[in-house]
Amino acid sequence: MVAHILIAVTLVGPPGPPAPACTLLGPPVQARWSGTIAPASTADAPLRLVADVPLPGSASRFDYQSLESASGRLFISHMGAGQLVVFDVHAGRVIGNLDGFPTVTGVLAVPAEHRAYASATGDHAVVVVDDSTLQIVARIPGPRFPDGIAYAPEQRRVFVSDESGRRDFVIDATTNSVVAQIELGGEAGNTQYDAGSHCVIVAVQTANQLAVIDPATATIVRRVTLDKAVRYPHGFYIDAPHRLAFISGQESGTLGVLDLQKLQLRQVLPIGGDPDVLAFDPALGRLYVAAESGVVGVFAERDGSLGQLGWYRAPKAHSVAVDPVTHRVYLPLANVSGHPVLRVLVPSDSQ
Repeated sequence: MVAHILIAVTLVGPPGPPAPACTLLGPPVQARWSGTIAPASTADAPLRLVADVPLPGSASRFDYQSLESASGRLFISHMGAGQLVVFDVHAGRVIGNLDGFPTVTGVLAVPAEHRAYASATGDHAVVVVDDSTLQIVARIPGPRFPDGIAYAPEQRRVFVSDESGRRDFVIDATTNSVVAQIELGGEAGNTQYDAGSHCVIVAVQTANQLAVIDPATATIVRRVTLDKAVRYPHGFYIDAPHRLAFISGQESGTLGVLDLQKLQLRQVLPIGGDPDVLAFDPALGRLYVAAESGVVGVFAERDGSLGQLGWYRAPKAHSVAVDPVTHRVYLPLANVSGHPVLRVLVPSDSQ
């Protein structure tokens, strides 16, 4: 009798390249401003109306938006209704209105994970949605007041601002579990991933700082204290290719342009009162800064600085998104003649 022995062999290839390290680490630094703040432009924004698309739900507050460019799905937080609205920018219509998001604030579409993440502050949780089926696949408890959301692709980690909890929560996207909580030393504003430095940056609004986080170790590796000309930073946008961060000061009603290489302020500009959400069109080099006062500032980026193009005014227009392909601008408005609408605009000089 001959015994046949089967040996299973697992072929293991060479390890992949290590994830890029966060490169903004260093000692604390003061981002100073010694210039003057130029007077605000009086011009109207160079935008024209395309449509007011009716939105479902109550005539109540909206918050963040996130566009998944490839599929054309725009996820809109309908905070007052506790719903996540899904709008197809290609078809120009609502394709989903999802329940189960009480007091929803932040939202982020992450195509690499085929997921959208939303901050349900009423549940003190982050809700995970399949971006194809639009079904809820997980509900992750923990943050006291979850808000802004960022994704670090190399580590496959989701970072969530816990505003009143004064922390950033770190979620493993592969397991939908909390793997770390980072104490910030102040209230958390928005959180963003910087593809240029491979760091996560969070606005610590009550400390007037930006905290730089190494996403691999989930630790703060640097603090940048902002000049009081940009006071109470909450919303910001990182233009990674040009190494700039555009930071809105909620209390000062100003916009700071931070050089991410020198960590110094290049400009401080006036914007609408109580600024909130920012959106950037990289092809046009156009920045939109929406404010609770119902004013959207429009700026053009050229050679590392911003020039103001004008203002667009609409009631409670404090949330803005832009499609970098069509250059359409999206403003969800809570109450237009008693109903919520999604206002769609394009630059006046576009075809």
